[in-house]
Amino acid sequence: MSRLDQLYRRLLLTKYFTKGWGNPDNLKRLFEFRKIISRRDTCQHLVSPDYPLHIDRDETQKDCRILEGHFVSPFTKYLPGIMPKETEIARFQVILPKVWPGKLKPVCLHLAGTGDHYFWRRRTLMARPLLKEAGIASIILENPYYGVRKPKQQLRSSLHNVSDLFVMGGALVLESLVLFHWCERQGYGPLGITGISMGGHMASLAATNWSKPIALVPCLSWSTASVVFTQGVMSGAIPWKLLQQQYFSDNSYEDELSKLIQSPEKNRVNAAFQLGQNFSRNYPSSVIKMEELQSQFLKPEEGVGRLHVTAAAAGRIQSQSPPAASFHSTSVGRVLSSTVTVPLREDQQREVLDFMRGIMDECTHLGNFSVPVDPGLVIIVVGKSDAYVPRDSVLSLTELWPGAEVRYIDSGHISAFLFKQSEFRKAIIDAFQKQTMRYYS
Repeated sequence: MSRLDQLYRRLLLTKYFTKGWGNPDNLKRLFEFRKIISRRDTCQHLVSPDYPLHIDRDETQKDCRILEGHFVSPFTKYLPGIMPKETEIARFQVILPKVWPGKLKPVCLHLAGTGDHYFWRRRTLMARPLLKEAGIASIILENPYYGVRKPKQQLRSSLHNVSDLFVMGGALVLESLVLFHWCERQGYGPLGITGISMGGHMASLAATNWSKPIALVPCLSWSTASVVFTQGVMSGAIPWKLLQQQYFSDNSYEDELSKLIQSPEKNRVNAAFQLGQNFSRNYPSSVIKMEELQSQFLKPEEGVGRLHVTAAAAGRIQSQSPPAASFHSTSVGRVLSSTVTVPLREDQQREVLDFMRGIMDECTHLGNFSVPVDPGLVIIVVGKSDAYVPRDSVLSLTELWPGAEVRYIDSGHISAFLFKQSEFRKAIIDAFQKQTMRYYS
């Protein structure tokens, strides 16, 4: 694993999911909606080919033409009330040549990685160079919860709830379809989609739902987000104590939500047990180390190494601890009138860890989604020593998408982003060339 990845993550103070899992009822709605948008035959009917989209600016610069526009996210129609108001309007920028060099008008949609707010980074590092090097135009879509779509109370890129990540993914799937349809109305094509890190995974989710062959280049991502938050270095930025507290304080997580989870990893031998073992062994290096690490991310009143649970939940946690004062859970949204304070056992930590992996697999595992129309147009770029996105313990993308190509670069996650942008662009150009030879020659 890359030492730079580990060091970089330790230097960051950013915390994720600081308000917990999210509303259990919203999670149930998201799980049910996942079953619809994960199937291309049902998802493709959610966005009409003439979905309304508005161009707000059209400017010609020295080397390109730039459009800016917006539309209402289709996600608001199907799951009203879940997206924060600030996120409901999707905003995008289009980087076009002033004159198309040939008959084809290739366009690549770029989705944002973690921390990639606004348009400038993708425009500078990917869109303008792609236009210059290969004549490929670009659309840059602002992620929900980022840039002008960031909720007022959210600090930087720190999503408040685990469920926010699933809202982001579902919204981006539908918003990508809006932009693909718009491209076809403009006569653009062939079409492709890409992203780096989280953006790469979101691009994969979106590509599975387009009903035609599409060039797909996910960079520094893999088959599921579960490993990112339970095994990779990002796991150190998760407030596990808060998640444990909420999990054991509300029986709906175990009794209802866990029963809705569908994970393609469930048939792998001892997958959950091995995950728990690997997590506690490798990052943090031990359960004690995890306790020390998490204490940096929690308020003092939340406690370290102890857990508040309801009296009902305490029945399955053997303890001799006396009752404690009532505890008000702002995230669950109710007063727990009878609570006890108990030490947190390793198997309880693993139960919450497995639940995190389960819900991440439910909503992000590409094995739960349709296979792209032509997997031969997929080029996956991964770092050999990526400590953010471990790959060994989960199904590979080539298992899920036979015919897809994987390119390995000799780097970690951070160093690849800093120094391997040209490798990402080359993969995009190559994917478009494959698509052109197969479908446009």
